[in-house]
Amino acid sequence: MFEQLFGSKTRVKLLSLFYNNPDRPFYVREITRKIDEQINSVRRELQNLLNIGIVRSVSQSNRLYYEVNPKYKFHKELQSVFQRIPAKSKEMKQTKEEDQILKNIQKAGNIRMAFLTGAFVRGSNQEIDIFIVGDMNKSQLARTIADMEKDMNRELNYASFTVEDYDYRRNLNDRFLTDILDENKIILCDKIGVFPKKETETKAETGTTDPNDETTKVNVQPAKDTEKI
Repeated sequence: MFEQLFGSKTRVKLLSLFYNNPDRPFYVREITRKIDEQINSVRRELQNLLNIGIVRSVSQSNRLYYEVNPKYKFHKELQSVFQRIPAKSKEMKQTKEEDQILKNIQKAGNIRMAFLTGAFVRGSNQEIDIFIVGDMNKSQLARTIADMEKDMNRELNYASFTVEDYDYRRNLNDRFLTDILDENKIILCDKIGVFPKKETETKAETGTTDPNDETTKVNVQPAKDTEKI
């Protein structure tokens, strides 16, 4: 149905990728892998979307990236359409990157809170790309991140904390923690109620978090080992 409406399968996948990851810039070969389409087809449709004004190109670190253009006059309408398409849809399942990242890191254990920043967020100067709090197997988490790096063809810096260590350092007003929590971010999961509801309610509406999940509070405990790469 969407192919007939928007003209081509590649265009539909591109629009879904951009509108489901609105703060995330992508480069051509990364897009090609994510939507599983030929690079010539991707380049052609990207040029069409550039000409229309739906996406824009930006240069970062000597590489050309493409991202959704929030100033496009029908930006909100298109975003509403593509964020409501079920993730199980064949055309869309590869494009909801946040869902895939959360699913991958959940393999490492019980993730209580996680968000993306750094390379994943437009305008972020943060060196950390993925921030995670929970009860995790550090070796499994390292393997998961390594697999993601291979898939994305880029280095990813991450920081992981136990819930107790996170709570302990938060109460100490730890500078690193304060800075990264204040950074622009994409929230993947928040089961401990770190962020105001308004920051996470969009996720619940689009099905990327469980809106029935109850937040829990944690007691302050002595600091434990922290993984930061």
